[in-house]
Amino acid sequence: MMDFYLIKIIFLSTLAFVFAISWTPLLTNILYKYKLGKQIRNSGSTPIFSELHAHKAGTPTMGGVLMWGTLLVFILFFYVIGKIIPIDILKNLNFLTQKETFLPLGALIFSALIGLIDDWLDVRGKGMMGGGGLKMRHRLWLYTIIAVCGALWFYFKLDWTVLHVPFLGNYEIGWWYIPIFILVIVATSFSVNETDGLDGLAGGTLLVSYVAYGIIAFSMGRYDLAAFCGVLMGAMLAFLWFNIAPARFYMGDTGSMSLGVTLGIIALLTNNIFILPFIGFVFVLESGSVIIQLLSKKFRHKKVFLSAPIHHHYQAIGWPETKVVMRFWLIAAVMASVGLMIFLLDKNI
Repeated sequence: MMDFYLIKIIFLSTLAFVFAISWTPLLTNILYKYKLGKQIRNSGSTPIFSELHAHKAGTPTMGGVLMWGTLLVFILFFYVIGKIIPIDILKNLNFLTQKETFLPLGALIFSALIGLIDDWLDVRGKGMMGGGGLKMRHRLWLYTIIAVCGALWFYFKLDWTVLHVPFLGNYEIGWWYIPIFILVIVATSFSVNETDGLDGLAGGTLLVSYVAYGIIAFSMGRYDLAAFCGVLMGAMLAFLWFNIAPARFYMGDTGSMSLGVTLGIIALLTNNIFILPFIGFVFVLESGSVIIQLLSKKFRHKKVFLSAPIHHHYQAIGWPETKVVMRFWLIAAVMASVGLMIFLLDKNI
């Protein structure tokens, strides 16, 4: 039976890649036709960033629709077709289940729609930051609301109050699971968003993370969740095909925020949040560099990095964009392997 699930996941992942590649020209035409291009603003507060990225102005954003749109089509199609046509193989291709994929799907779509609105305001210059887009505090509140809804679903619907610590076992933490859940989701989503700054950087590091958690889900017997990760992986590969330098379009908040939220939820669904800092090490590195930079400027009145997040610092010291991206991909792959090693060692204890 396990062989069937493995074939199912590989089939869905491959089909998702082909499907996403196939409808990318349609998405690209829409993005260029309606001039949904990225705005590179020079307010004077980020001179290094503005200089390094001035040539990217006008490249369309909102490319994250390719990934979550593909997943939405797949999960609904195989759910409906399995109900309409009573053939076992079609029924078995369905991977929409309340226990494993209903919550990550809901969180993905809701956070993607918020990101889509934010991207639209940004490109049209109609937001509340002078140059467009939602203010940071508004974004923080909106994604916190999504995290709160997810936490309540876990606590009351799934009756989930146990936290697993590698090598130490499970701990009953009661209602404390709610604030921990919220912290994980908000931190992961904004860390992924910070990483989305160079062509292919967020897409490649997210792909590595979803591969790792897909393997974890499969090894735990959560085959529908593994299929969920697999479809996203296929769509991410298609996205990367067009996002590697020079990018045809960018992920935008509709991609980075939603995929960050969903990654955090998958880590929680597999009860493996303590290996998330390894599997998502680059995201930790990026957000950590921003926090260090802000604290240093506030209390020391000088910067630690030439520009933050840290990928911009390496650009500023002369590294080509592709070198930064590929080296960060390698770091992500190595650290995700460490996370998988911890999971497997812990599982066999």
